[in-house]
Amino acid sequence: MSEERFGEFVLVRRHEQGHVAELVLDRPKAMNAVSTEMARSIAGACAALGEDRDVRVVVLTSTHERAFCVGADLKERNSFSDAELVRQRPVARAAYTGVLELPVPTVAAVHGFALGGGFELALACDVIVADRTAVVGLPEVSVGVIPGGGGTQLLPRRVGAARAAELIFSARRVEAVEAGEWGLVDQVVEEGRDRESALELAARIAGNSPVGLRAAKRALRLGQGLDLRAGLEVEDAAWRAVAFSGDRAEGVAAFNEKRRPEWPGE
Repeated sequence: MSEERFGEFVLVRRHEQGHVAELVLDRPKAMNAVSTEMARSIAGACAALGEDRDVRVVVLTSTHERAFCVGADLKERNSFSDAELVRQRPVARAAYTGVLELPVPTVAAVHGFALGGGFELALACDVIVADRTAVVGLPEVSVGVIPGGGGTQLLPRRVGAARAAELIFSARRVEAVEAGEWGLVDQVVEEGRDRESALELAARIAGNSPVGLRAAKRALRLGQGLDLRAGLEVEDAAWRAVAFSGDRAEGVAAFNEKRRPEWPGE
């Protein structure tokens, strides 16, 4: 396994086997509160991962024992002038959109607190695996703002408009079991197993065609919110992008020859 650090607070681990990379939140002294510097590092790490054709799945993890991420660094925000807050906004947005726009499947491994921007980082992933210690929520209205990392758009796409409204308006925190029942997270696992379970899922995903994975993610994301006819056109375009690829040829040949495919990735 190789490691690459992006600034002081973000680490990327590339697992030598299986084409899986970890995007690690590593600001333990602040429970991974997202400062301006950390936001820049997340965006930079995502840009590098998006360009790495060897990476098929990204797992978003945390080094803090009791928190995934507690959201924006409010101590830093408290020191900002209005002009500084305006300048910081695109930096913050770039961190969340960086995760959201990764072209490969993404899995968040959540334990402990995932609040505000922390939960929004998880929501930007395709699948959320949470252990039983997880507590999630979007409490921004309780401090006079609104979710600004995608929460007002991503949460209703997961749980519907009414449930998203109740959670955002009330600012309440939701523990793991209820979060699983509501669809706020996708899998609830035993305490301490969120990273292990997320990596296991990532390994299964990464065994599939890299061309197919990227195209399937593109179709899923671009088709959201479209009517069925338009969505099927998005799907057809994605199908055409893979139908004549080397991966398709290898996949069909491997199936007929009853062997594991060796994906060319093109």
